[in-house]
Amino acid sequence: MPYYIAGFSMVLVLVNIFMAFGALYTYAERRLIGRFQSRVGPNRVGPFGILQPVADGIKLLTKESMIPDQADKPVYNIAPIIMLIPVILVVAVLPVGEGTFMTDLNIALLFAISITALTTIAIFMAGFSTGNRFAMLGAMRAVAQLISYEVPVVLSTVGIILLTGSLSLVDVVEAQAIPFILVQPLAFLIFIIGGSAEMNRTPFDTVEAESELIAGYHTEYGGMKFAMFQLAEYASVLVNSALITTLFLSGWDGPLSFIPSPVWFLLKMFFMAFCFIWIRATLPRLRMDQVMSFAWKFLLPLSLLNIFVTAFEVLIFGTNGIFTQGDLWLMSGINILVSIIGIVIFSKILEIDSGFNTQFKVTV
Repeated sequence: MPYYIAGFSMVLVLVNIFMAFGALYTYAERRLIGRFQSRVGPNRVGPFGILQPVADGIKLLTKESMIPDQADKPVYNIAPIIMLIPVILVVAVLPVGEGTFMTDLNIALLFAISITALTTIAIFMAGFSTGNRFAMLGAMRAVAQLISYEVPVVLSTVGIILLTGSLSLVDVVEAQAIPFILVQPLAFLIFIIGGSAEMNRTPFDTVEAESELIAGYHTEYGGMKFAMFQLAEYASVLVNSALITTLFLSGWDGPLSFIPSPVWFLLKMFFMAFCFIWIRATLPRLRMDQVMSFAWKFLLPLSLLNIFVTAFEVLIFGTNGIFTQGDLWLMSGINILVSIIGIVIFSKILEIDSGFNTQFKVTV
């Protein structure tokens, strides 16, 4: 079989698997949030409502897609496609198992972070092409939020690069003698919070705040175009969970060797996806000014602190860029202590500067 046919077939299979997982994730989220809120959730279509994503897909496929008269039609039509492309491209560099990946780029981490930033362009195009003021406001919020949280997310990966000396995701997994969630707890916290903000998930979903902006930047979208936005959003949760698994949870590595490595990877990925559902069901929505203050006054200083501490540890403990397991455990203890101190200090500063606690004060 020619190599290009084999490569195309592999891409087609993996992309469709991730898209199918994205569709199933919508069902899982609705069922779990129903449980969190002491209600049933979808349970009418198929056994236990498991065919609900199929029913939703058929409904969206058959709905008419109306284009507003004032819309910039070429930009309006291409925005949903551009929204979905970055999610598909990131799958190419994800090592889902030992020796199971499409390509091992030596800049895979940089590629994954850079390519996901393209969603900013799609959101901007979607919001401003419709001519709807709610969509425009949603797009403006989304662009400001994505740019603000991209900075601490990128900086949070610098500590991992310093420890591994590589941008290859395969090298990152192989370097984790102990999971980097222990060695880089502050980076993990920043990455998961920043990832939630970039995906417009609760508590950072001001971009699509129903009470303020109806549906945000996709207010004027319907039918299959709206479905593409939704599929991209839910698939991005899985891709983000896969990146967290690779960077912080030892990727495909697991304690039981008889279980295949892709199974370990998927178990960890689905656990992180469950955590994102848990966060959405638990936390309230922040105000837009609080969202921005949180990025610049809390996450950014913490990410710089993490880089400084990690660089110092690499100079002290690293021997030609190699760390023993004892070195990593010692660094874990230091970094956990630094994380607690840093979070306490910068949370107090954020509370004073931004009034995060004013909504909880009671006037007698």
